[in-house]
Amino acid sequence: MADIVLAIGSSHSPMLNSLAEDHVRHAEIDQGKTGWKRPLLDKNGRPATYDELLSRADPHIADLIAEDIIAGRVSQCREAIERLKTTIGDAALDALIIVGDDQHKQFLDDNLPAMLIYGGHTIQNNVLQMPSDSPDWWQRARAQYHEETTARDYPVDAGLARHMVEFLIGQDFDLSYSEILPRDHGEGHAFGFVHRRLFGEIPIPIVPVVLNTYFAPNQPTPRRCYALGEAIRAAVEAWPERSRVGILASGGLSHFTIDEELDRQILDACREADKDVLCALPANKLNSGSSEIRNWIAAAGAAEHLTTQWQEYVPCYRSAAGTGCGMAFAVWS
Repeated sequence: MADIVLAIGSSHSPMLNSLAEDHVRHAEIDQGKTGWKRPLLDKNGRPATYDELLSRADPHIADLIAEDIIAGRVSQCREAIERLKTTIGDAALDALIIVGDDQHKQFLDDNLPAMLIYGGHTIQNNVLQMPSDSPDWWQRARAQYHEETTARDYPVDAGLARHMVEFLIGQDFDLSYSEILPRDHGEGHAFGFVHRRLFGEIPIPIVPVVLNTYFAPNQPTPRRCYALGEAIRAAVEAWPERSRVGILASGGLSHFTIDEELDRQILDACREADKDVLCALPANKLNSGSSEIRNWIAAAGAAEHLTTQWQEYVPCYRSAAGTGCGMAFAVWS
C-alpha cells in the first residue's frame, strides 16, 4: 500500500526569484507606472485602483517597504525555500503530487478544465519565451521557472496518475485527463518552480494536478478542493505499489493585495486540521493571485492525517498600498 508521508505548501511568486532592489519595480506595475497595469482587487475581491487601495491601507505598511525590511524578508524567504528543498530531498519520496494552477499557459478559454490530472510519462519544461525588449529584471524573475538553454523532460509517475484518475472518477469527481501538453510553453510556473527551485539534481517523478483557480465561471469551491484532497489521499492509499508519496501545494497565499488576517487564518486552519474553516472560506476572497489558496486547501485535505512540523509566513509588501504577496511555506509529516 502507498501512503502520503509528506505534505508541503510553498508560494511561487516571481518576487521569490527577484533581488530585493527589484521589488520596487514590481510595485511600479501595481502603480501603473509601466506599460502594463496589473488589475488589482481589494481584500474582498472587488476591483480597485492603486489609489483606492492606498487610501484604505494601514499607514504602518509604509514602514514595511524600507530597503532593509525588504532585504530581510527576501532572505527569510530564501532560507525557507532551502529548508523545503532539504525536506523534500531527505524524504526519500517515490512520487510527489503537485497541486498547481495553469494561468492560461496550457489551457485557454477554448477548453479550461476545472480539475485535470496529467498522466504522460514525462512533462516538459521549456526555455523562457518572452519578448526580447522585456526588462532585464522581469526576465530574471521569470527565467527561474524555466530551463536555461534547452527544454527538459521531467519524469511523471504515469501509473499513479492513471490510478488516481480511475479512483477519483469512481468517487464522482469528473476529472479531465491529459497525456500531452497542448502548447509549447511547457509545464507552467506552478510546476516549473518546484522543478527548478525545490528539487535536487535527481528529480522525483511527479503527478501534476491542475486546478482552475483563476478563471470564472468554473473555479472549484473551497469545499470541493478539500474533498479532492481527501479523495487523493484515499486514492494513494488504494494504490497497490509500496510507495512513499508526497503532495505539494504550489502558489499563494494572498496577492496581489496582501490580506494577513486571511493568510494567518488559513495557516492556523492547516495546522489544526480545521476542515470546517477551510471549506467555509468565502470564494470572493479567493480571486486573482489569492485564488491559489485553493491549492493549499486541497493539500490540507490530503494531509489531515499528518502533523504540521513547521510554517513560515512572510508578508512581502512592495508598496504603501499593501500590494505584494503573503509568502507562506509549510511542512506536514
